[in-house]
Amino acid sequence: MRTLLIYPLFPKTFWSYEKILEMVDRKVLLPPLGLVTVAAILPQTWEFKLVDRNIREVTEAEWAWADMVIMSAMIVQKEDLINQIKEAKRRGKLVAIGGPYPTSVPHEVQDVGTDFLILDEGEITLPMFVEAVERGETSGKFRTSEKPDVTNTPIPRFDLLELDAYDMMSVQFSRGCPFQCEFCDIIVLYGRKPRTKNPQQLLAELDYLYELGWRRGVFMVDDNFIGNKRNVKLLLQALKVWMAEHQYPFRFDTEASVDLAQDSELMELMVECGFAAVFLGIETPDEDSLQLTKKFQNTRGSLIDAVQSIIKAGLRPMAGFIIGFDGEKSGAGDRIVRFAELAGIPSTTFAMLQALPNTALWHRLHKEGRLRENTDGNINQTTLMNFVATRPLEDIGREYIEAFCTLYDPVKYLDRTYRCFLMMGCATWTAPSKTPELKIVKALLIVIWRQGVKRETRWKFWHHLFDIAQKNPRVLEHYLAACAHNEHFLEYRQIVRDQIEKQLAEYLKQGAETPYIPIPAKSTVNEVKVKIAS
Repeated sequence: MRTLLIYPLFPKTFWSYEKILEMVDRKVLLPPLGLVTVAAILPQTWEFKLVDRNIREVTEAEWAWADMVIMSAMIVQKEDLINQIKEAKRRGKLVAIGGPYPTSVPHEVQDVGTDFLILDEGEITLPMFVEAVERGETSGKFRTSEKPDVTNTPIPRFDLLELDAYDMMSVQFSRGCPFQCEFCDIIVLYGRKPRTKNPQQLLAELDYLYELGWRRGVFMVDDNFIGNKRNVKLLLQALKVWMAEHQYPFRFDTEASVDLAQDSELMELMVECGFAAVFLGIETPDEDSLQLTKKFQNTRGSLIDAVQSIIKAGLRPMAGFIIGFDGEKSGAGDRIVRFAELAGIPSTTFAMLQALPNTALWHRLHKEGRLRENTDGNINQTTLMNFVATRPLEDIGREYIEAFCTLYDPVKYLDRTYRCFLMMGCATWTAPSKTPELKIVKALLIVIWRQGVKRETRWKFWHHLFDIAQKNPRVLEHYLAACAHNEHFLEYRQIVRDQIEKQLAEYLKQGAETPYIPIPAKSTVNEVKVKIAS
C-alpha cells in the first residue's frame, strides 16, 4: 500500500513564529508527531511518503504515486484539511482521516468525501482500519471508548520528516490530564487518568533522533507533562543520566500545570535534564472565573509566587491567558496585563474563550442556547468567541485587542523578559562548547541591529543585555533567544488587531445588538451559576 501522509496548513497563529524561523532558515516550529506515529503503527510492509504542507506543496509525482492518502488535523487546520480531502478525491484516491478535529466532529470531514474515519487513539483504531483494508473494504468508521496502553506505542517514524525544515522536534511521554477545566478538550479526547510511556521507551525515541543527527530543541508535547508526577520523576532520573552520557545534545520545552511550583524536586530534575521553558495554563488572575471554570489547581495559592518559583528554579514561563469567562468583570484585559508584568512572564498566548466541541463548557452552553451559529471554537488569537457571553462581545473584543497589543509592545516585552531572566536560576551542568552555526550568528546580528540600533528599543536592549551579562551570565544565550521572539510578536500583534477589528465591524454591521446576560458586579460564583442557569 503506497501511503501518502499529508499534514494540512496552519493559519498564522501565536505559534507560527515566521519572522524568527526566517532568520534561522527554517520553515516550521514543530513536526506532525501524530502522523509519524501513525506511520509507525501501520504495517511496515506499506510504503510511506510524508508531506507537511507548512513546508511545501504535494508534488504531482507524489499524488500519482499514492494508493491512499492519510491526514490528521487539529481544529485550526480545518480549512486546509477539507481542501486536501477534496483534492485527493478529485484525483480518485482513497482518503483516511484522523486526529483531534475529526474525532470531535467526524461529520464535518465525512460530508466532504472521506472514505475512512480513524477516530480516537490510533493504537486501537488503526489496526481496525488495517483489517478493513485487507478485507478489501473501501470505507468505514473506526471508534473506541477504550484508552490504549501507550507503553506499546512504537517509536515514531522520524525518518519520514524533512528534519532541516523544523526548529524543534516533538516527542510525547504521556496522554491525559487529572484536572477538570470546563473549557478543555484534552480530558475529553484523552481522559483524566494520565497514561505514560516507560522511561526506556522515551529514551529509545531520543536515541533515534540522536542517530538521525538531531541536535536542537525537543518539545515534550504532553498537555500536562507532570500529570503523573511519580512516573515523570522516574523518566527524569533516567533522562538526567542519558543527557550527561550524550553531552547534553537537546534542550527541552514542555507544558505543565502551575502546581509544578509546589514540587521543588520535580523542578530541579527538569532543569538538570535540560528543560528550559514550560507553558503554564494561567488563564486568568480572577479567582471567581477560575472557580467557575473548575480550574481549582490555580486557586490554591498565589499565582504570581508560583510563576516566580518556577523562574527561580531555572525555567522560562510561557503562559496561556483567556478573556471572556462567565461573570467576568470589565477590565479583565488590563488585569491580565498587570499580572504578566508583575509575574515577569515574557511571552503569553492570549485569546478569547472558545467552546470547543464536546467539552463540558460546550455542553453547558448548548443546553443554555448560547452557542453562536456557524462558529466552531477555532482556537486562534484572531477569532471572536463562539458563544453569547455574559457581557457584550464588543467590550470583550476591545479589551482583548488593547491587552494583546500592550503585552507585545516591544519595550514592555523587553522589560518583562529582562526581569524574568534577572531572577532565573540555571542548571549545575554546562554543555560542551561548540562553534555556532553561521545562520545562528546571522540571526543574532539581525536581532542586535533591529532591537539595539534601528528601533526605539535600543537603549533598553543594551542596558538589559549588559546587566544580564553581568548579573546572571549563564542565562545570556537563553535571554537573547527570548529577545528574538519580539520579532514575531511585533508583526503578529498588528495581525490580531486588524483581524479582530474586522470581525467586530462585520458583527456590528449585521445589526445584531450583542445579546448578553448581565451579571451584577459583586456576584459570588454561586450567584453567577444561578443567574446563568435561570
